[in-house]
Amino acid sequence: QVQLVESGGGLVQAGGSLRLSCTASGSIFSIDAMLWYRQSPGKVREWVAQITDGGITSYADSVKDRFTIFRGNAKNTMYLQMNSLKPEDTAAYYCNALIKVNNNDPLTNYWGQGTQVTVSS
Repeated sequence: QVQLVESGGGLVQAGGSLRLSCTASGSIFSIDAMLWYRQSPGKVREWVAQITDGGITSYADSVKDRFTIFRGNAKNTMYLQMNSLKPEDTAAYYCNALIKVNNNDPLTNYWGQGTQVTVSS
């Protein structure tokens, strides 16, 4: 059983910073890409950023130069450093990972439960 658990959300004023974390646990052979998505009420879930197992990162234009995604020394942990936060960044943030449970298994998509980020103006 694989679990992804996010933490670090909260309430912050515009211009402030937060750091989200995501930890994968359970029976894991390898983790390929790890991603962050977000979803605001009434809107579709949108991709925010991703990092490959080789450390290659990419970002949505809306967060580029403000957010930084990185993985911890333990490769099952991922972070999202969010700076210069804006009210429009308010959303539930979800961790997503492509994981192999066993060597011969295909990559499987796993999701965390989400952590709420609220940015006040």
